[in-house]
Amino acid sequence: TELFLITALLPVVESLGFSSELLGRTSGAATTPQLSFSHWDAIEVSPFWRPTTEDEREEMGESYSTYDQDRLTNLARRHIDNVRRRKGLLVEEKIVVDAEKQRTLGRAR
Repeated sequence: TELFLITALLPVVESLGFSSELLGRTSGAATTPQLSFSHWDAIEVSPFWRPTTEDEREEMGESYSTYDQDRLTNLARRHIDNVRRRKGLLVEEKIVVDAEKQRTLGRAR
């Protein structure tokens, strides 16, 4: 058998469930990965940043300032939301995106 040694830097947030996913995708052929802490590194993007000036709105578009677009594109915000979900804490999110009012049929009298 051939052995491969792979060295990589993996964010702690991404490492949760990594072992089980690796074993599942390789059908058990991979050994349990040896994860060790290397260093801290800050994410450059602010999780609370919103476009405020006219130039920022023009560059990013009006859709970026909406709630949903910000949650999808901002890496720091996604990590915070995932950790809050995992810990069972409140995450501000829209559950129903598009909905129609239910029509009630009147009774014929």
